[in-house]
Amino acid sequence: MDLRVKVLSVSDIELSLIYSPQIVERFSQVDMIISCGDLPYYYLEYMISMLNIPLYFVRGNHAPVVEYGSEWERHYPLGGCNIHRKTVRGVNGTLIAGIEGSLRYNKGPFQYTQRQMWLNVFRLIPGMVVNRLRFGRYLDFLVTHAPPWKIHDAEDRPHQGIKAFRWLDQVFQPEYHLHGHVHLYRQDAMKLTFLGKTKILNTYGYQVTEIALPSSEKRSHR
Repeated sequence: MDLRVKVLSVSDIELSLIYSPQIVERFSQVDMIISCGDLPYYYLEYMISMLNIPLYFVRGNHAPVVEYGSEWERHYPLGGCNIHRKTVRGVNGTLIAGIEGSLRYNKGPFQYTQRQMWLNVFRLIPGMVVNRLRFGRYLDFLVTHAPPWKIHDAEDRPHQGIKAFRWLDQVFQPEYHLHGHVHLYRQDAMKLTFLGKTKILNTYGYQVTEIALPSSEKRSHR
């Protein structure tokens, strides 16, 4: 019997239903959290503490180098796992990789040229190849802030998609490519697009997804 993993993915905007005690009842069945960027670290830490499950994150182009509070400062959300340019194993052996930031349009700290994004993607390839050899698949979740080229992106330079992401989706076919960055203001806005077998999902606000993993995967402890 396949293992089921339920994922709460978030990005770009804080929501009262998440930043409140409602989160426990509404998302009690979720196994892990994925942040696609541009959310305050205190918001992500609240999610970790209330749900008591792992968080994997990438930073968005608006992320501060340091987030200051009245009595503290943060370089990352405490308890979270930064997956920028990494491949990691998540809950129940899920295979996850991530790349932070957006296309460069000013001197912000988490912005990259198209060429630099290609280099970021190439850093993921060895880990994905090892995944294929060990587990029979390259990746379950690709997590980025920016969308892939010509999918869910826009014409203005800050919101143009990343060419290397589209190539990775086409070649390695992760089950999901989760991203943020492009805000959705209309009910009929496109959130989900298929590229081959890969489901590309804009997680603006939040989305809940579920995947099935091979039964041979060793169940990890929550």
